[in-house]
Amino acid sequence: MAVAPVPLWAVCVLRVALATVYFQEEFLDGERWRNRWVQSTNDSQFGHFRLSSGKFYGHKEKDKGLQTTQNGRFYAISARFKPFSNKGKTLVVQYTVKHEQKMDCGGGYVKIFPADVDQKNLNGKSQYYIMFGPDICGFDIKKVHVILHFKNQYHSNKKSIRCKVDGFTHLYALVLRPDLTYEVKIDGQSIESGDIEYDWNLMSLKKMEKSSAESKDWDQAKDDKSQDWEKHFLDASASKPSDWNSELDGDWQAPMLQKPPYQDGLKPEGIDKDVWLHQKLKNTHYLTEYDLSEFENIGAIGLELWQVTWF
Repeated sequence: MAVAPVPLWAVCVLRVALATVYFQEEFLDGERWRNRWVQSTNDSQFGHFRLSSGKFYGHKEKDKGLQTTQNGRFYAISARFKPFSNKGKTLVVQYTVKHEQKMDCGGGYVKIFPADVDQKNLNGKSQYYIMFGPDICGFDIKKVHVILHFKNQYHSNKKSIRCKVDGFTHLYALVLRPDLTYEVKIDGQSIESGDIEYDWNLMSLKKMEKSSAESKDWDQAKDDKSQDWEKHFLDASASKPSDWNSELDGDWQAPMLQKPPYQDGLKPEGIDKDVWLHQKLKNTHYLTEYDLSEFENIGAIGLELWQVTWF
């Protein structure tokens, strides 16, 4: 396969509201970027990044960013920053990406990692908090991923958010608010927003089944049906004869009457079916107001992806 530089990333910003910028990278100091970014050595076949302005640009120096250099490779690189929590605060992740040539399959997204991520061994199995950005594969997949991690699982936004595929530089931004709302922007324009609970299919976690066991006082018949169960029924109007001798005749039981033949339009007044329904209770362990988009130990940003182009 021929060598083919593909996407280019630049201007990475990670901040909480307008107060604090925790990470900002503009690649304005030449090759010193290598002191801040660590390329993974988990696999000897991983591709390498370089600093480039791309084939076309507005300003040769100011428009530089990380660029992939080899086709058909996995890539993994990351940079650390001072750990922080976004509890009760609005978190903003934004960066620019340019697919300056047609790419058949590959990601252009970034990942936000916990502070203890192993940068040297970064790979597809490394745990992350947030995955955000464009992903392209064939004719069907041209979407913006928004994936959140909690309760040891990754959850994707169920909406289809289309990414840009025109070959120009675009600014992608994700906003996560403490009121459980979010917003996705491209080039400053809001293209999707909503509630995290609904758009990540998390509402079912609010309630749980009390127990699979039946209630102790659940009135359920224990006797098996007799062979003539459907044909006869007890005569509720019958009473024990006055001359009935229990010692000689045994315990008195009401006689069984034969049901009349079925007639269309007739149906029983009421039949109780012994089906136990689980009671739904509020899940006391349900994630609290901030938990769905709250991360306690944010400490690294990176690119972990795969790309291929067929000529």
